[in-house]
Parts: sequence; structure tokens; C-alpha cells
Amino acid sequence: MTFVFEAEPQPAIPVAGSEQYFPVRRIYCVGQNYGEHVREMGGDPKKSSPVFFSKPANAIVTGNRDVNYPSGTSNLHYEAELVVALGGGGSNITAEAARQCIFGYAIGIDFTRRDLQAAAKAGGKPWDAAKGFDQSAPISAISRVASVHPESGRIWLSVNDEVRQDANLSDMIWSVPEIIAELSRLFELKAGDLIFTGTPSGVSAVVAGDRIKAGIDEVGEIEFSLLPAIS
Repeated sequence: MTFVFEAEPQPAIPVAGSEQYFPVRRIYCVGQNYGEHVREMGGDPKKSSPVFFSKPANAIVTGNRDVNYPSGTSNLHYEAELVVALGGGGSNITAEAARQCIFGYAIGIDFTRRDLQAAAKAGGKPWDAAKGFDQSAPISAISRVASVHPESGRIWLSVNDEVRQDANLSDMIWSVPEIIAELSRLFELKAGDLIFTGTPSGVSAVVAGDRIKAGIDEVGEIEFSLLPAIS
């Protein structure tokens, strides 16, 4: 196979405790999956099916590398999330069979251009520019299912050592198996897919110079600084 120009490297995430990498195929995200966050954003918990959106695979940032403040926004929000890494997939997967598709888990940050998202919501437009920009998905190394399979556990995020988000995975409205099952009714899921499962309450804006840390019990931690926008 000959390409007309050099292909971009395969986006990939380190696997904790090994020399292996997890190749990223697609990134799916769940909107408003914690009751307090739904209320924080003016919604009604579990009023309808999960809201899904996506990010490009090359939005990931690994190895605790610093992230540049994105252009086109003056209101960048963090959202700490449990990330599910799939080692298998399919269509119309049952919730009972969903766990068999899981390779492992990570802690990730869903960065959001909140001002652009608000404008998109008001105009009934897609969220792509608000969610799918460069470096919008920092993520930790992936912990294999063999070492962790969290149904509960603390999820937290701090900015400049001040805790801003602090909740438990058991607070999720839609469980991981339910999310996988529902998502598989809309897309054929495959090995290499990531699912960001939603964020707790406490989201707010950050600025260049802020130091962000986040973690999930028995899954991992992430820490990086927010750099000025690239001019």
C-alpha cells in the first residue's frame, strides 16, 4: 500500500505494568452520567437514554505531558472521567455480556470549550468544536481488567492542589455494562475503542498556568499543567 503522503502515527496509550501499548480506534463519550452533574448543568437525571458524542483518536495526550490551552474559547472546563478500554466488541451486546469486551480502565479528562458547547446547544448544533479539539483527552496508562474492575471507588480532580471534583463511581446513573450495551445498539464496537463514561459535579473553568491532577482508586492518576495557547 502506497500513501500519497506520510501517514500519522497510530494513537496509542501505555498499558500499566508492561511494555505494551493500546492502539486507539475511536473515542466515544457519555454526557451527563452523574446525577449531581446533570442537576449542575440544569438537567433531570435519567430522564432519557444516555447522550453520546465522540472525539478523534488523536485527541489523546499520554505520559502526563502538558496540554496547551485551546484556541477559540475563553471558558475551558475540565471533566474527570473513568475511561473504559475495549479489547473486543460487536453490535447489540447485552449488558450481561458487556464485561467480556473490556480490556482495562484509565482516568481521563474530557476538556470542553464550554462557551462553544452552550452556543451549540442553544442553536441545536453539533458539539464537535466544543468537544473534539486537539489535546482534548489527556489520559493515564490503562490498567488491565486482570488487575482492576471498578464498580465503585473515589474519582477526584484538583486544580493547583484544590480539590474540585470528588465523587464515587457508584454514583454513575448508567453503569459501564449499560453504557456498552446502549452504545453497541448505535455503533459496532471494536477492540481499540475508548469510552469516557461521564463526569461528576464540580466542573469549572481553568486557565493557562493551572496544574491539574486527577485519579480513580485502583485505576490510576494523571497530572499535567495547562500551557498558554499556541499562537
